Formats: sequence, structure tokens, C-alpha cells
Amino acid sequence: MKIYNTLTRTKEEFVPIEPGKVRMYVCGPTVYNLIHIGNARPMIFFDSVRRYLEYKGYEVNYVSNFTDVDDKIIKAALAEGVDSSVISERYIEECKKDMAGMDVKPATTHPKATEEIDGMIDMISDLIEKDHAYEVNGTVYFRVRSFKEYGKLSGKNLDDLESGNRTLLVTGEDEKEDPMDFVLWKPKKEGEPYWESPWGQGRPGWHIECSVMSKKYLGEEIDIHGGGEDLIFPHHENEIAQSEACSGHVFAHYWMHNAFLNINNVKMSKSLGNFLLVRDISKQYDLSVLRFFMLSAHYRSPLNFSPELMEAAKNGLDRIHTAMKRMKDELGKGLAGAETADEKAAREAFAARFEAAMDDDFNTADAISVIFEMVKHANTLKPEETTAEGWEALRNTLLRLADILGIEEPKEELLDADIEALIEERQAARKAKNYARADEIRKELADKGILLEDTKEGVKWKRK
Repeated sequence: MKIYNTLTRTKEEFVPIEPGKVRMYVCGPTVYNLIHIGNARPMIFFDSVRRYLEYKGYEVNYVSNFTDVDDKIIKAALAEGVDSSVISERYIEECKKDMAGMDVKPATTHPKATEEIDGMIDMISDLIEKDHAYEVNGTVYFRVRSFKEYGKLSGKNLDDLESGNRTLLVTGEDEKEDPMDFVLWKPKKEGEPYWESPWGQGRPGWHIECSVMSKKYLGEEIDIHGGGEDLIFPHHENEIAQSEACSGHVFAHYWMHNAFLNINNVKMSKSLGNFLLVRDISKQYDLSVLRFFMLSAHYRSPLNFSPELMEAAKNGLDRIHTAMKRMKDELGKGLAGAETADEKAAREAFAARFEAAMDDDFNTADAISVIFEMVKHANTLKPEETTAEGWEALRNTLLRLADILGIEEPKEELLDADIEALIEERQAARKAKNYARADEIRKELADKGILLEDTKEGVKWKRK
């Protein structure tokens, strides 16, 4: 398996630190609003990376954080007149709903920055002790020039940044020793959340948060660190500097970055009014379509979002779902006897080509092409000319490979009358205090895309 490593700008053979195990950290969203489709791309792609690694037999410890203390969160809280935790908790829950809609599996751990402040204070103190950081009037800065390899991820040169590219500088104040030094800890302002520290009341800078959360849940040295390419500089560059200055060894062995998302060939931005929320998309399409669309291009290629391309993705996904349904409906209808050598060879050839695509820097676009070829192959087969065992084996292989991409077999549609009957049975079970059966029915309905809501007026339901 080869991975394109942003650090070396080459495809490298993947060799984990510990055989059979992968430690993987992906920067999560800042939770001040509903997530947008730019947030969705890394969530979807790295979820498929995690799924493929698990398919290959690795035990994956996958960590993706929520940044729940930030200027934008504080601004939203002040506007509403509530505590910043109200804003962050609200949008963490909304984010989880959108992730579930996109079939993004929960990470092994979803740490929140505000729950890891003690670790951040410890790392900052360690950096000060090692002369990589200094404190001025309650603000602690990282001394960038103390880390000789600064710029190795982004390819940026410190002297060039300082002399020619002022716009790239981390916000600077006169009290800094060097304009490039970045904030590790900042003093509190009126109305802002704060924590006690050796440098006074305040809160952490953004960059230190990910270093600490990665270290706590994955260790000082990790296999894969991922995120959007907009994070390469300064966020990931600063993570490397502070982490390696602290530990004295390599922070992450492989750095992976997905490319930007454009809207109708224009970069997405609020100022242009082309800012699309995942929740907006869910009003027009099932979010499985958004996921399929995102994976239809290589993750390192810019991706253009348009209504036409979403329609094409929907049609493509429908073709796969139709084939899956037919294969399920015709289970057991084939010829008696074991899967033939030809059937097995065809099935294994598809799996091998799928794996070859994913082994080549997780090329989901080529992997999807293999899925389409499997569908085309299945559509040409007739049960009466195929062994029942071979048919089932082909179906199972298709489902297993499709699952890596988050493509699920379509759920059986329940009629409204069937739903109402199950709700009545659930109400009767609850009345009889048979809560196990009531929970069973709720889960059965949820598995088929029906959500229940218990209200004062009775039980209300809706389809996902």
C-alpha cells in the first residue's frame, strides 16, 4: 500500500510504527455553526481510509477532535447571550447528525479541546522549560527559530515569509521576539471563557490543541495525520514544530491532505454567497449521494460541486443500489452445487482490482469504477445460469467492497400502514412494561430509516 506523503511529496510504502496497528489523527471542525460541504470532504474521505485499513486487517485507533473553544464560538455565544459551551455542544450534536447522514463512522475518540486544557498547560510548560517558548504579559509564544526544521511540511522558508509575505504571518504583536512566533496561550478578555494557568487566566492557542489531543490518545509518534490542504500552513506546520520540539522525535510519519472544494468552479466562500451547508444538501438529496459524489474524485484533486454533478452521482448510486436489490431478491434461485472456478476467478479479480486502486494512495475514483464493473457483470448474469453459491459470493464481495466507500445496500421501504402498526405494537409493549420489545421496535424502524419522536401529542415519525 502506498500513500502520498505531503512531507516528502512522494508516494511511499505504508509501514506502520507497530505491525498490525494504525494510529491516525484527523483535524475535526470548529463547532460554531452547522458544518459545510468543505468540512464534509475530509470527514468522508478519511472515514473510507479508516474503513479500508480495517478491511486490510489493521486495528485502527482513529482520533478526530472537536475544536470547542475559538473566537468564532465566543462571538456566536456573545451574540446569543449564552455561555460558549452552549454553542459548541449544540453544534457538536448537529455535526454528529450530519456525519451519521453521510455514513461517517464515529471515531475511536472524539476529544474536545476544552476537556484537555491540563495537557495543553503541561506541554506549554515543557516547551518553556526547553527554551522553545516564552511568556510576555500572560501570552506564551512558540519560538519558531528554535525549531530548525520549521517549514519542512509546507516548503515555506522563514526568511522569505518574514521579508516578502506579510499576509502569511501568524498574527503578530510588538511583544514577540520574532514576527513568526505563534501563540500557545493567550490571556482572557472580558466575557470570554478562561482557565487558570501558570501565566494567568486565559485559554490555549489553536495549534497546541491538536498536538496535545493527538499525544494523549495516540502517543507521541503517530502513523497518519490528515486534514484539508488549507491546514498545511500554518496549523500542521506549527503542530510539527511544537510536537517535535517537545518530544525530540518524529511526530507523524505520513501526512495526507485533501484538496479544496469549489462551487460551480469558484472557491467556496461566505462573501461570494456560494457557501453550502451539508444540511442544505440534505433537503435535496440523501447524504449518501453527497458521500458518493465526494469519493468520485481522487482526494488530492480539486473537486467541483454543481447540481449537474450531484445528479450524475445520484444516478450512479441508484444504479449500484438497483443491482444490490436485484442480487438480494434473487438469492437462492441459482443452480445447485458449489461456486464454479470461473465464478470465483471473476469475483476475486474484481476484488483484486479494487484493492489495487485503494492500495495506490486510496484512489476511490478508480475503486468506484471497479464497483460499476461489478454491477455491470452482475446485471449480465441470470440466476438460472449461475450457481446459487456463486451468486451469493459475488453479492457478498460487492457489499464488502462497497462498504469501504460507505455504499450500503438499500433498506427495504416500509409502507405507512406497516410503520403505524409497528408503532401501535410498541405503544402496547410500553404499556405492558415490555421495554425490551419497545426498544427492539424502535431500532427495527431506525434500521429501516424511520425516526420516532415521542411527544405530548403521541408518537410522531418521519423517514430519514
